[in-house]
Amino acid sequence: MQLTLKVNGTARKIDADADTPLLWVLRDTIEMTGTKYGCGIAQCGACTVHLNGAAVRSCVIPISQVGDQEITTIEGLATPEGMAIKAAWDDLSVVQCGYCQSGQIMSATALLSVNATPNDDDIDGAMSGNICRCGTYGRIRAAVKQASQAMIKKDA
Repeated sequence: MQLTLKVNGTARKIDADADTPLLWVLRDTIEMTGTKYGCGIAQCGACTVHLNGAAVRSCVIPISQVGDQEITTIEGLATPEGMAIKAAWDDLSVVQCGYCQSGQIMSATALLSVNATPNDDDIDGAMSGNICRCGTYGRIRAAVKQASQAMIKKDA
């Protein structure tokens, strides 16, 4: 099946079976390896990307369901929320092993795009589907809060 996917603002022509998960098209066909494979059943969050700005698990979405939606991967994350999250991640040394971090960043960015001032429950809810085997949850929450504050200061 020939499809054109919009990935990080660029049209990408791909040839793959309609039921191929988006994750494998991103990683194997387009060679964008920032999005990680974790579990294959949408439980760990390592494969999180944005479809039209919403955080989704790319390991369970067949490319036939993507259509003309805009796909954003960690490589193309350039929104103000994404930049604030990345800066806070670096500032607070969130990353330990790093495997889950692209999915964590994509989920956190999606949260800030709909809720500029999340409280602990908001953050925990938005991040609950992302597993960090290293247990950096406290730093992740602190980084989301820091990014939120940085965006508020920038807008003031």
